[in-house]
Amino acid sequence: MSLIGTKLFTWWKGELVGNDAFGNRYFRTKAGAAKKRWVLYNGKAEASKVPPEWHAWLHYTIDDAPIHGVEHKPWEKEHLPNLSGTPYAYRPQGSVAKGGHRPAATGDYQAWRPE
Repeated sequence: MSLIGTKLFTWWKGELVGNDAFGNRYFRTKAGAAKKRWVLYNGKAEASKVPPEWHAWLHYTIDDAPIHGVEHKPWEKEHLPNLSGTPYAYRPQGSVAKGGHRPAATGDYQAWRPE
């Protein structure tokens, strides 16, 4: 469905359920229609921008939308979208993308040779 089609469907049959920290808006069909849940992304459509609690709701893992958030454990990190292809992507030491050089081999590796 095109973006215009999605927006028309949302206007006609959609009911806003809530928003997340990334500005994404979550919808479900109004009463009486076939049950559907969907998201309208804030900016570029990138599925990794959906936090885990909303992902669970979208995929019918939980029934109630996490409109008040969920309690996070102190050891949990905050959700980040996929950063591949951005300046914030992970680049290990020696990565060509980082401009570094790979450390010299230590000589502790022996290649396997069939006998």
